[in-house]
Amino acid sequence: MDVSGSLQGVPPSWQPALGAVVDSPESRRLGGWLKAEEAAGRRIYPPRGSRLRALELTPLDQVRVVILGQDPYHGPGQAHGLSFSVPEGVKVPPSLVNIYKELASDCGVTPPGHGNLEHWARQGVLLLNNALTVEEAQAGSHQNKGWEAITDAAVAAVAAKKEPCVFLLWGSHAQKKAMRVPGLASSHHLVLTAPHPSPLSAHRGFLGCRHFSKANAFLEANGRGTIDW
Repeated sequence: MDVSGSLQGVPPSWQPALGAVVDSPESRRLGGWLKAEEAAGRRIYPPRGSRLRALELTPLDQVRVVILGQDPYHGPGQAHGLSFSVPEGVKVPPSLVNIYKELASDCGVTPPGHGNLEHWARQGVLLLNNALTVEEAQAGSHQNKGWEAITDAAVAAVAAKKEPCVFLLWGSHAQKKAMRVPGLASSHHLVLTAPHPSPLSAHRGFLGCRHFSKANAFLEANGRGTIDW
């Protein structure tokens, strides 16, 4: 199971923050709704077993950076539980192409030949979507179905950490979600905002934002090392 009472596979450091919300009536309704959708023949991405992948790969006690997405990619084979990321062998999506462009410009990092960001996740970059599932070819179809209670709790848990972290908020959706966390903007964390990296908006300020180097400078200044982007 990926919801309703089960955090199997999720690191223990997340349990105190997420245990109650995952076991809530709202999450049980979400789990039942997802089962019903699948039983009705609707194709849901990512597949069972990878919907909590962002939490599994990045324990709360190791989080250094948070990158918030809206919902998973809705094409076959794309979504694998990490925001903006796709498995190796899948064409790099346009938003990630722009992320790689900014990374190259900002830090001189040569873009890899794939779109798998697991190497970020394993270094403490929480790649979390707002909704953790989506129906095939139906962007935003699982928004406001119950995932937000879980992902809001995860963001709030990071905000409550004593260790300084970086929040990279790209686009109004991510910014609104993070700003629901009381006091985040005035906290000891670094909160960086920019337009979404989508081709529709990247030229409005995402390209040239230098978020990757700013994040590493902040982490290093606070004794938290740097991310090997």
